[in-house]
Amino acid sequence: MRYLNTRMELTEKEKQHCSNLEKGYEGEMKFDLLAEKLPEEKLVIHDLLLEVNNSYFQIDTLIISEGIIHLIEIKNFQGDWHLESDKLYAGNIRILYTN
Repeated sequence: MRYLNTRMELTEKEKQHCSNLEKGYEGEMKFDLLAEKLPEEKLVIHDLLLEVNNSYFQIDTLIISEGIIHLIEIKNFQGDWHLESDKLYAGNIRILYTN
């Protein structure tokens, strides 16, 4: 989309989508650098695309270590966020969060 924008004028919605994709990618790269520093022996799989019953889904990062598997969905949002009593808030707005 970045290259398309140099050849044509993207709509505001398309520009926002492109910006969100770039921010998401940056967040995943930052997370990957942190995951490399984990001390235990582990297998890290990035950008895993799976199919179940003709339905596809993607896992940003899968970390397999002794006794546990972590499925990680990475977000790169800006702003003030806090966790209170297992509830995630962006400012004063509660965000759906499951632990």
